[in-house]
Amino acid sequence: MIGFSGAVVVVTGAGRGIGRAIALAFAHQGAILAVNDLTPVNLNDTVAQIRSMGGQVKDYVFDVAKKMPVEAMVADILQDWGRIDILVNNAGVHPFAALLDMDEWDLRRTLDVNLCGPFFTVQCVGRAMRAQGGGRIVNIASVPSHAQMWQDSAGFLASKMGLIGLTCAAAEELAPYNINVNAVCPGWVETEATAVGPAQIQAQAWLDQNPLNRLERPEQVASLVLYLCSPDSGGLTGQALDLEGNPVIL
Repeated sequence: MIGFSGAVVVVTGAGRGIGRAIALAFAHQGAILAVNDLTPVNLNDTVAQIRSMGGQVKDYVFDVAKKMPVEAMVADILQDWGRIDILVNNAGVHPFAALLDMDEWDLRRTLDVNLCGPFFTVQCVGRAMRAQGGGRIVNIASVPSHAQMWQDSAGFLASKMGLIGLTCAAAEELAPYNINVNAVCPGWVETEATAVGPAQIQAQAWLDQNPLNRLERPEQVASLVLYLCSPDSGGLTGQALDLEGNPVIL
């Protein structure tokens, strides 16, 4: 895999976990990072880490669940860097609520962040990529299998399966403009979010039935994202690649 020196990479939800790992991985390859999150609380640490390695980075604090902030963010990034080569839609929320108990606010916020947000960013960034002659988009979705490991997650899975559908549709529509669109679908990943509360319980259940007896690491997700954005994967578009740490044993 060649480096991404000088490429402008947008990563949403880059304040911690998978998003931070993706941003750091691109920074190690020489990319220019436009990192986004809802608040600067964790994003400041991501920016500091990238700068400590000599990388170029700027933070963009916007709520990507709403169209107007997304439009403003993309305009700012284009003004600052002149182009967007890669977009990684990683921002997401996962409220734990049973289907029969989930309230409307939680459901709508889940759909807004996990599905509408990527729609808006793909739309806005896709226009910029069309004008510049191409680009790469990767959406962080989720593995739909092993439903017993996704208890109280109907809203979350609905949003992530919708994101896979968006990936397929966007890949078809944007292909004529030399824009590849793919999705990475992790299972349970070892992050701050899976270290406490309901997520920790379900991650442990996932781990208990995994032949490899390990959760995925954020860096492994990042490696797959980098591959999908490299010339090596030029023939891939419209794909949803599972990364669940649960191999098929023949």
